[in-house]
Amino acid sequence: MRRSRERETVLLYLDLFFLGMLYKCVSDLNEKIGHYCGVVGLYSKEETNIPETIFFPLFSLQHRGQESCGIAYKKGDTLVAYKDLGMVSTVLSRYLHEKKTSKIGIGHVRYSTQGGNRLENAQPIVANCNKGTIALAHNGNILNAAELKQELFDEGSIFQTSSDTELILHLLSRAPEKDFFSALRPTLLRLQGAYSIVMIWNDTLIGIRDPLGFRPLYLGKKDSLYVLASETCALDILQVKEYRSVEPGELIKVDETGVKSYPFDSASICRQCVFELIYFARPDSFVFDVSVHQARKRMGAALAKQDFDLEDFSPDIVVPIPDSGTSAALGYAEEAGIPFELGLARNHYAGRSFIMPTSNERELVVRMKLHTIREVLKGKKVVLVDDSLVRGTTSKILVKLVREAGAKEVHLRLSSPELRWPCFFGIDIPTRKELISNQLCPEEIARLIGADSVRFLQLENLHSCLSDPHSYCYACFDGQYPYIIDQERLNNGLPVCRC
Repeated sequence: MRRSRERETVLLYLDLFFLGMLYKCVSDLNEKIGHYCGVVGLYSKEETNIPETIFFPLFSLQHRGQESCGIAYKKGDTLVAYKDLGMVSTVLSRYLHEKKTSKIGIGHVRYSTQGGNRLENAQPIVANCNKGTIALAHNGNILNAAELKQELFDEGSIFQTSSDTELILHLLSRAPEKDFFSALRPTLLRLQGAYSIVMIWNDTLIGIRDPLGFRPLYLGKKDSLYVLASETCALDILQVKEYRSVEPGELIKVDETGVKSYPFDSASICRQCVFELIYFARPDSFVFDVSVHQARKRMGAALAKQDFDLEDFSPDIVVPIPDSGTSAALGYAEEAGIPFELGLARNHYAGRSFIMPTSNERELVVRMKLHTIREVLKGKKVVLVDDSLVRGTTSKILVKLVREAGAKEVHLRLSSPELRWPCFFGIDIPTRKELISNQLCPEEIARLIGADSVRFLQLENLHSCLSDPHSYCYACFDGQYPYIIDQERLNNGLPVCRC
């Protein structure tokens, strides 16, 4: 038995090593921008197997972070945490072997960039301080983290991680108010930026969403079980039918008496991240009370309407770049009256059990992930639909693959505007110099990647796809940030800390 577990551990770390090698190999050609984390919180009025129950919604949020995951739950009078590098199915499945009853628990999946994928940054974080024993998990990015951290350093704080989550705990413990909830509100008011938080304090589950509402957070209830989660797909897997969004600037408290809501701050504006709808969230989810799939279909339809003014443009088929372009491609095809076809097949296991290619074998990496269906593409004028364009390197390879399959024409369509600015609120967007739309116009991009044309969804047309367009943040498209960003940070593009 012991030897079997040792073998599992060795295989896990070999798998993580090879995944890291793949990430290093493809990071500079990756067309997708990274997102930061997903959170889950559970409170049951009856004793239940919390670690097992929390596994399933956390598994549903795996797309929000693949580098580490963890859970924390109340075991008697003690907060127990288990976390490690790797996927939910690998790290937490060992918790399914035996029953561990509790009433309260939280979970986290993490994505990281700068600072690397380090175990000490895995969440939830559990700490004992003058406010009690606390477990905390966080999705987002604190804009003023560097200033706050320097202040805490000067006061003698010692940090074990590079995450914003630990920073929040330090601020809370150093707050002059002795009572936990009296200290929590002024602590939150010191934070600028994006944060959706789940927390355990004593026998209370707490959910918090920042005043501008950058990141989504939902509260659901089924019988005696209360669930907090980043997306509704995590509620669906538990068959939770009754749910609502946690409002911007709202603090939720769940205990044996039920749910209580406290507005801790109010803002005159709401700045929900529009990229949650464009790319990050699962298509079967609701975020910001909007169906993700339907929103993406509207974006695809708006793209098709833009193309009506093009002369000599009569494509034969619409093909999504799976999986992120599928919903938008459906909307495009329906609006344009053109057949929707699956011309690219995706290998969902790419990046796991094989020898990693060298950094010069970029095309092989893409071929391992996506493969053309020649019978669909041969002799056709193809509209390729994806959600966004970052550096353009993968798109160049994809266009080449589609042409090799016999496509007569290849037209790339993106269901978002041109990415021109970095994000400081929980998204990993490269520096401005790395973003291809800051270097080339769409016609030049088309020539560079070998496409017959490239078109982006115009910002005003993106607005038309949203029922309340003024409630979203578009800073990565137009540079209009809801907070003042200094020039050095704008140039470097990377925030100092992250969840």
